[in-house]
Amino acid sequence: MSKAVGNAVVRNHVKRRLRHLMRDRLARLPAGSLVVVRALPGAGQAEHAELVRDLDAALRRLLGGTTPCGGPPGNTPRKPGGGGQ
Repeated sequence: MSKAVGNAVVRNHVKRRLRHLMRDRLARLPAGSLVVVRALPGAGQAEHAELVRDLDAALRRLLGGTTPCGGPPGNTPRKPGGGGQ
């Protein structure tokens, strides 16, 4: 986790919060999936509901659900391990 999230205490707290949230969502992922959750700088000050909303939105996009703006997901497939282009 990046030091931009906060000091070591804040980063550890965010890591524990995200692990706890992901634990309840693992069953939604296909077997054998590998997911990396990256905390952005604002995660240290985020309320629980905000983390839940953002994590669920990211998982919907990942699994082919709707985008946060309510539209259909994009048709451009992402390459595994690709860093964007």
